[in-house]
Amino acid sequence: MKLLRPFLFAAWIVFLSLGAARGADHFRTDTFQTSKGALEITFLGHASLRMHFRGKYYYVDPCSSAADFSTMEKADVIFFTNRHKDHFDLKALRQLSEKNTLVVLPEICAMQYREGLVMKNEDSAVIRGLPVQCVAAYNIVDMSPSGFPYNFKGIGNGYVIGFGDKRVYVAGNTEKIPEMNELGPIDIAFLPVALPDAMSLEMAADAVRAIKPAVFYPYRYGKTDIARLKEMLTGERETVVRIRDMK
Repeated sequence: MKLLRPFLFAAWIVFLSLGAARGADHFRTDTFQTSKGALEITFLGHASLRMHFRGKYYYVDPCSSAADFSTMEKADVIFFTNRHKDHFDLKALRQLSEKNTLVVLPEICAMQYREGLVMKNEDSAVIRGLPVQCVAAYNIVDMSPSGFPYNFKGIGNGYVIGFGDKRVYVAGNTEKIPEMNELGPIDIAFLPVALPDAMSLEMAADAVRAIKPAVFYPYRYGKTDIARLKEMLTGERETVVRIRDMK
């Protein structure tokens, strides 16, 4: 038994290591062909996304409650949309960061992190070769119990990111807002569908009709009956609705 224990212990460690390595790969990935190569989007849960393009990894709102980021590839760029803990997670940020990682974030998050590239609503920039447009994200209709918006205009961000000829819109925490009418062509849209601080099913359907993305992913939808939203958009021939595990 004394001879076997070290072997068994070592085998157990190897088993755990292999399991952890596989853990980063069990999420679903969709692939889109662009004018500059394949774009892979991996759905990590809630509002967390990973995008792989031309050898680089881009993360949006990585959150430790959604996935174990210690097992994943380091980030070239991390985008944060707002200060809420399910979007702005310093633990996930640390796990994904290395020397050359660039963090893109709203000013309110930079006050805590004190590093990174601050983008404000309506800003545009080329980030690691990708054109990025910062879009407002806020509430108009549903208010918190205090009577104030859950998300004030000018505080949080959405982003339109260009991957070759494909434009990806990640809306952040927002309702259907007028700025969505001015986005221009959107190929892939991620819209948050969950009351009280994001969109109702009706709002999300209206937003899709306004944006007219080629592909629409509801995300951060919690316990919302998301299948009903797909039914509501059945007649929208310009848009394919894809449901992924993004509760």
